[in-house]
Amino acid sequence: MTGAAEPVPSVVLLCRERPLEDWLAEVFARHAPELKVLRPHEPGAERAAVAACWYPAEGSLGRLPALRLIHSIGSGVDHLEHDRSRPAGLPICRVVDPDHSRGMAEYVHWGVLHFHRGFDQVFNGRASQRWQRPLQRAARDFRVGVMGLGAIGTPVAARLAEAGYALRGWARTPRELEGIATFAGVQALPGFLDGLDLLVNLLPLTATTRGLLSSDVFAHMAEGATLINCGRGEHLVEADLLDALASGQLRGALLDVFAEEPLQRDSPLWQAPGVWVTPHMASAASDACIARQIADNLQRLQAGLLLNHQVDPGLGY
Repeated sequence: MTGAAEPVPSVVLLCRERPLEDWLAEVFARHAPELKVLRPHEPGAERAAVAACWYPAEGSLGRLPALRLIHSIGSGVDHLEHDRSRPAGLPICRVVDPDHSRGMAEYVHWGVLHFHRGFDQVFNGRASQRWQRPLQRAARDFRVGVMGLGAIGTPVAARLAEAGYALRGWARTPRELEGIATFAGVQALPGFLDGLDLLVNLLPLTATTRGLLSSDVFAHMAEGATLINCGRGEHLVEADLLDALASGQLRGALLDVFAEEPLQRDSPLWQAPGVWVTPHMASAASDACIARQIADNLQRLQAGLLLNHQVDPGLGY
């Protein structure tokens, strides 16, 4: 009597948006041609061992009985929560690109300069043809805080400190970074936030960080402070942000991530004074990195080896 057939070592693409699915298929064809890559509707998809995902449609993961690994195509995995059919107990991995932190550091540095040098005020004055030169402040007098000091946040904070900003960093657990005042734990959050001119959020999304960017946080910052959110959209309480902008507690916000993406056309964030919207472009893993890391983890899965960049279920990243 023969045993059950082994699952076909293939990858199925699960993306809410068809253009992204098409792009992914091209990426794998170019950088990992040895893989059998299937769309959800194609024959054999139900026997796929690995699902490469970005916001998988509700019920899609539950229709894959042979699945042995769920792989995000980005550094975040919170988008998997949108599919409540996701089988419990399966390993989850994410893509970690060594160049991802560099792209993020470039974006955040631009955002800090945008607010520090008052470019937001200058651009807002164009409609009324107002000639107004913002007061120039030295970087050492501009207090910047970075929330999240992991593989991405640490290089971002280091770049800003090197540029001369008065840098603070906050993380869940203690960190020691040269030239940066660091804070750790919930009890240290008010001291970290106190008087900040600009807050950068690079935290992972977990049960404890969801909704963290709220009126309680904004109230500790300097009046007229600014926010850069490159973490996740669910970190931000949008109503609290709009209230803080209307009251003047915050002057502006640069938002690259949103609870629903693409950002809905009727979202008040598009038109809110002081809000700058970018389309989740701060940084992303390269095409080759996505394909090769998923291909490598498929090989490791087949060989019974430890997987790279596997998510700790207790931490959520």
